[in-house]
Amino acid sequence: MREIIFTAALMLAISMSPAGIASAEPVCSRCHTDGRELKADDRHDPACRECHLPDDGVLPAKAGASTIAAPAPAQAEPIVTQRMVRVPAGAFWMGNNGRGADGPGDEDEQPLHRVTVDTFWIDVYETTNAMYKAFVDAMGQKPPKHWQNDVYPPGKANHPVIYISWHEAKSFCEWAGKRLPTEQEWEKAARGTDKRVFPWGNEIDMMKANTPQRWLALNQKGDTMPVGSFEAGQSPYGLYDMSGNVYEWVADWYLPYPGNQYPNQHYGNKNKIVRGGSWYDCLSYGCGLSAPTYNRSRFNPDIRNKGFGFRCAKSADGKSPVSQ
Repeated sequence: MREIIFTAALMLAISMSPAGIASAEPVCSRCHTDGRELKADDRHDPACRECHLPDDGVLPAKAGASTIAAPAPAQAEPIVTQRMVRVPAGAFWMGNNGRGADGPGDEDEQPLHRVTVDTFWIDVYETTNAMYKAFVDAMGQKPPKHWQNDVYPPGKANHPVIYISWHEAKSFCEWAGKRLPTEQEWEKAARGTDKRVFPWGNEIDMMKANTPQRWLALNQKGDTMPVGSFEAGQSPYGLYDMSGNVYEWVADWYLPYPGNQYPNQHYGNKNKIVRGGSWYDCLSYGCGLSAPTYNRSRFNPDIRNKGFGFRCAKSADGKSPVSQ
């Protein structure tokens, strides 16, 4: 719709310019030569108002003619308001013992094991640029490096904020009266209790998440997308973008699951976990799928990346969290 409005406005502007008013020849010839130059360099002559928009954007009424209004500017995209959903206490299956046709899977995903979590709340959407700007403005926080003059890129108010370190994600959540989700909470919110591979089910679907495979199929250069773009890609609890768009920081250090005997030099209190895959990278399996709900990736908590974002969670206290 915005493209249509822009095109219509452009066409209208051309029709009102000295080079494009042949259809109004009897009027234009009063002020313009055949070459469409002004006969006198006085663009503020009241007669010009019949063809050219004044400052108020509306042409004056003329006897026997209708008043013509300037095309309405494209409406700004409504800003997404964060809300939370309640994930009930109970057990679910966490991890993975293999990916079938996609290979054995990473050793750090093993073994599949039963986990019980308490009731908690979690954000429906990834934290957006607009949400993060409120934090920047309120706390004097340094903005992400790609913002200009403390303002996020045009048209990306509802895109997930990126270039965020684990520490910055943690600070935002605390400012909002929340916290980062644990790895267990994140995975339960993403996959539910039926061991599903993706938030929507067990089959990859490139039209249900913002993944590298989607952009490849579309033969387009990828990018983040507005949060909540994939209605059919919601998790069992109604969360959006739990696969793709941006990786999401969680609270935990990168440690082996109980019963995992595989050595890994990256385990320990030195790397934090990111979950969910992103729009551009494929860190696991030599550029295989990184969007399954059980995929684990780890990074130094100081790292910032164009595919790293987050969402917040909150422990249950009997009250419904306030939307932001």
